[in-house]
Amino acid sequence: MIGGVFIYNHKGEVLISRVYRDDIGRNAVDAFRVNVIHARQQSRFPVVNIARTSFFYTKRSNIWLCAVAKQNINAAMVFEFLNKMIEIMQSYFGKISEENVKNNFVLIYELLDEILDFGYPQNSDTGVLKSFITQQGVRPVTREEQTNVTSAVTGQIGWRREGIKYRRNELFLDVIESVNLLMSQQGQVLSTHVAGRIVMKSYLSGMPECKFGINDKITVENRTKNQLESTNPNNNSTTNGSTYPSSTAAKTAIAIDDCQFHQCVKLSKFESEHSISFIPPDGEFELMRYRTTKDISLPFRVIPLVREIGRTKMEVKIVVKSNFKPTLIGQKIEIRIPTPPNTCDVQLLCMKGKAKHKSSENAIVWKMKRMGGMKESQLSAEIELLPNDKKKWNRPPISMNFEVPFAPSGFKVRYLKVFEHKLNYSDSDTIKWVRYIGKSGLYETRS
Repeated sequence: MIGGVFIYNHKGEVLISRVYRDDIGRNAVDAFRVNVIHARQQSRFPVVNIARTSFFYTKRSNIWLCAVAKQNINAAMVFEFLNKMIEIMQSYFGKISEENVKNNFVLIYELLDEILDFGYPQNSDTGVLKSFITQQGVRPVTREEQTNVTSAVTGQIGWRREGIKYRRNELFLDVIESVNLLMSQQGQVLSTHVAGRIVMKSYLSGMPECKFGINDKITVENRTKNQLESTNPNNNSTTNGSTYPSSTAAKTAIAIDDCQFHQCVKLSKFESEHSISFIPPDGEFELMRYRTTKDISLPFRVIPLVREIGRTKMEVKIVVKSNFKPTLIGQKIEIRIPTPPNTCDVQLLCMKGKAKHKSSENAIVWKMKRMGGMKESQLSAEIELLPNDKKKWNRPPISMNFEVPFAPSGFKVRYLKVFEHKLNYSDSDTIKWVRYIGKSGLYETRS
């Protein structure tokens, strides 16, 4: 398992050092500083192997978090631990910075001792940890807190305490999707998928039970089948035992490849009724993650045209088209067009937004604040090159960043209901907000 955990500042100074196994020595601390933090060329890989020791690291602002192991361990588990550790520290003292780490080093050591036991990750639930570890350190545990800890260990509701009250009951739901795309120069989609998250903010009194329905393929097909059977029981559209859903259902349904739920979701109800039923934690939490690869609506298309004129000149023309409804607006649009390392001068002309050549990044950066649906814009560039005898430049793909107010996968919230029997407030008394956000992940077009 994990042999040690180290936290460094941007200078490579060790702020936190916790070793769990004897095979990790002080030289491991120096090896990471020299080979990663102080390296001339920044490493692009989150895992580095130095002298038969594996370093798993992540960076937040000016702080490096590193887990070290001699053994061949599960890398996904280590990064899950590092991200969870960041989340726990943020919940205790906010922003992760050098000053905050120094001011709370005693607390961080207590958290590491509680979360990791001889390098094996243990309970990392923020609610449970906060019941007996405070920012000042370990404090006497009250009977009520002992009950909460016992409930969490025995499998009862440990993510929500009783007695929560709000003057106004509100529930916020964000569907956040990242679109990943690799498109050829001819406009052929080589690979695409959507990684989605459902983030909720719950400000509900008591111990409410929420029910949440989505337009995934199984739910919609079952609902369509029941409607067909009830309206026309003697004439089912079936062949060899399979039901053909109506065209409306086919358009509105999405096929989820895989999904992951928060621990509050009752998985038995999801498997039997295919509805997401849960008692939400108080405040903000991530209810669900999912991934889909079919019938993705690509918000933008980038059409590149690159023409090389001899060895010292290049002409580039980029057309960007939006492929969503005219009533919607895309925002925070940024397109990065790579340029050769031997570029000496760039002349730019764009129809909309601002474009600038960044020689330090070898790229033309084209930014637009917003762009309406079913629109297109164009950028032209003349690139002057210095003579170069080296091998031919392999053009990297053009990347794009954006944000749109819809879910590119077609994900829809069919219903969101709240029930609270003890405090006697109904679903109609709860104010509910639903928002869809589509973002770019790795959105690239080959040029």
